Amino acid sequence: MSAVPANELETLRDWLRWAVSRFTEAGLAFGHGSALAYDEAAYLLLHALHLPLDRLEPFLDARLTQAERQSLAQLFTRRIEDRVPAAYLTREAWLGDFRFYVDERVIVPRSFIAELLGPGLESFVGAPDDVRSVLDMCTGSGCLAILLAHAYPAADVDAVDLSAEALAVAQRNVSDYGLADRVNLIRSDLFANLPEKNYNLIISNPPYVTAMSMSALPAEYRHEPTLALDGGDDGLDAVRTLLKDAPRFLDHEGTLVVEVGNGRAATEAAFPRLPFVWLQTASSDDGVFLLKREDLVAGR
Repeated sequence: MSAVPANELETLRDWLRWAVSRFTEAGLAFGHGSALAYDEAAYLLLHALHLPLDRLEPFLDARLTQAERQSLAQLFTRRIEDRVPAAYLTREAWLGDFRFYVDERVIVPRSFIAELLGPGLESFVGAPDDVRSVLDMCTGSGCLAILLAHAYPAADVDAVDLSAEALAVAQRNVSDYGLADRVNLIRSDLFANLPEKNYNLIISNPPYVTAMSMSALPAEYRHEPTLALDGGDDGLDAVRTLLKDAPRFLDHEGTLVVEVGNGRAATEAAFPRLPFVWLQTASSDDGVFLLKREDLVAGR
C-alpha cells in the first residue's frame, strides 16, 4: 500500500472518505467493536482528534492541523498495513455504555453475555437484588465481571483467569470503576485454584475457537492472545471442564451461563443428555447456553 497522502487530506470529511476506501480496498476484518468500514473509520478519527464519539456531522468540514494529519497517518498505517485492531490502537473498548481499557494482553471485549445480565436472566436467577454471589470464569479484561457488579448490586463477584497479564488489565478496569471492594480477581486454571464456595450464578466466555478456525483467523485476531481464543480441536476443551466442575461451585438453585460462539452443534453432540437452554441476543440465537445445577447433575 502507498503512503498515506496526509498533505492531500485537509478536512475530516476527506480523511473519512479516504479511510473507508482504503479499509475496503485492503479487505480489513472487523469484529472488535465495529462491523463496517465506515463505523470504524469514524470512530478512529473522532477518538484520535479527541472529539465526542457521537458527534461526527458538526466536524466533517473542519480542517486538520499538520500535526493532526501526521498523527492520523501513523494511526491508519498501523490499522491498514499491520492489521492492528482498532481497540488496541485506541486502548479502549466498549460494551454498551461501559468503556474498558484494553491492550494486547487481553482479547478485545465482545460477548453476547453482556446484554443478558440483569433482566435477561431474571427468570432463571431471580431478581437482581437477590443474587449475592457470582463468578466470571475467564474474565480477561474484567469487562463481564464489572457488568455483573452493576447488574447485581448486592453480589460479590469473583473473576478468574489463568493469565497474570490479563488480570493486570482487569485490575486496572476494576479500579477505574471503583469496584475493588466487590470484584475479587483470582488467578486460576478454570476451577483448579478456587476455594470451595457456592455461587448463585457462574458465567463464562471461555476460549472456544476450534483448531481449524484458529488456522484461518484473519490477521486482526492474531494480535490477540492465543490462550484466550484457542478452544482445542472442537473448541470445547474449556467447556468440558466447566460442565464437569460447575456443580461443585453452584448453590442448589444455581445457574451456569456459557458462551460458545458457533459451537452449538458441537456442544449438543458432545453432551446429548444435557437440556441446554439457548439464549437469544440481538446478534445471536444460539451462541450462549444456560443450564441449572440440577440439570447438570442429572445429565452426567
